[in-house]
Amino acid sequence: MGSNKTRKRRSWRNALTTGIGTFFLALSLGYLSQTFLGRLTSLLVSFTLLVAIILTGIAFDILGIAVAAAVEPPLHARAARKVAGAKEAIWLLRNADRVASFANDVVGDVCATLSGAIGASILFRLVGGSTQDIWITTAMTAAISALTVGGKALGKSFALQEANEIVFRVGCILHFLERITGKMWVPSNNPKRKGRDS
Repeated sequence: MGSNKTRKRRSWRNALTTGIGTFFLALSLGYLSQTFLGRLTSLLVSFTLLVAIILTGIAFDILGIAVAAAVEPPLHARAARKVAGAKEAIWLLRNADRVASFANDVVGDVCATLSGAIGASILFRLVGGSTQDIWITTAMTAAISALTVGGKALGKSFALQEANEIVFRVGCILHFLERITGKMWVPSNNPKRKGRDS
């Protein structure tokens, strides 16, 4: 009984922390992107930034699905051989709920918000502040939605097929960041993952 209350309290705390963190992250990134776009004179660079943000959202969506679908045993074999990135990959799996929530909900939603804001900024330049050209507005909105939804749909299939390899590659990135920053991103005491791998 007590453990259920503790678990519920932890869930509410995590949800509140995630919500508040997302709000301030979106606020900060939105302000920075709008300030940055306001100084850009090239539409090509603005479109490149838009595509980069959409691709970032898709990449993190793939990670969120991969950590939920991957299994530990193949990674244990790599960890036993001291393969760089394996320990970090196992940590990602054992924290799959938090990793998936951050990747899909926080980064995914922030990227969606930013892509909409940047799209609106590009539209403002294209139509010169006029709201009469509804076709350009509709086409831009449809293009952003198509790229985002289509990319995520394709990414989901890839994430399910290559879940373990994706998680391992992200583990390699974390291992590389640990080496260049000198900071331990992954605790040495990995708690055992609950569920199908236990």
